[in-house]
Amino acid sequence: METAPSEISSSKMFGGYNKRYKHFSPTLGCSMTFHVYFPPSSSSSSAKFPVLYWLSGLTCTDENFIAKSGAQRAASAHGLALVAPDTSPRGLNVEGEADSWDFGVGAGFYLNATQEKWKNWRMYDYVVKELPKLLSDHFPQLETSNASISGHSMGGHGALTIYLKNLDKYKSVSAFAPIVNPINCPWGQKAFTNYLGDNKSDWEEYDATCLIKKFNAVPGHILIDQGEDDKFLKDQLLPGKFEEACKNANVQLKLRLQAGYDHSYFFISTFIDDHIQHHAKALSAL
Repeated sequence: METAPSEISSSKMFGGYNKRYKHFSPTLGCSMTFHVYFPPSSSSSSAKFPVLYWLSGLTCTDENFIAKSGAQRAASAHGLALVAPDTSPRGLNVEGEADSWDFGVGAGFYLNATQEKWKNWRMYDYVVKELPKLLSDHFPQLETSNASISGHSMGGHGALTIYLKNLDKYKSVSAFAPIVNPINCPWGQKAFTNYLGDNKSDWEEYDATCLIKKFNAVPGHILIDQGEDDKFLKDQLLPGKFEEACKNANVQLKLRLQAGYDHSYFFISTFIDDHIQHHAKALSAL
């Protein structure tokens, strides 16, 4: 049963507020936290803010993006609310959930697990269904029907796959250093084997490079920034595979390779304003 989120922290920033909330998630079977950045309100109390969801990467929580990206400056200027959920269920004490940094806790991969042991790992349903309903029910100032999605690394994978499978729910997508072809990289193969089993066709349902062939009625262009000095570029991220798939499907992709940049939030904070602007335009925000 859905419970109202309770506020656990609040910090003013660029005229708006970063607020952190806790709630019980029926989808995941545990308590979860998420952050919302509310931009400054206009004089009209009836004004609603479009929503940009941010999905974080491996080992992250809902705090990393809020503390490190600097996205609030542009979000404030454009009148966009930022919503940052956590990256996995926590506190379930499933055997092996914290044995490695790239699987289990902090590594939900934004999918719905089909293997019994990992049945609580349903971050896809949490992000696509539960969280938007929770926001709509409890935060009338958020225009949850006018939303876009973005993310980094594992979260970039989540943003792209969720967007492509829900083109009616999101106006635009962007990503930083996303895992675009997880069926062909070690991170994805480890996660998918454990969460989804051995049927490779099930894996393809959570692989942006595979999905673009089926869901290619993309309005506008997909924006991806990728650091050329990212140590995960060649064996884990594989942006060239997605670029080729987009070309074959006639999907507009703006893939920007950024010389000298790595996989960190230093890279994200450098280019985040461009991504906020990309989404603000699609959301017709100020």
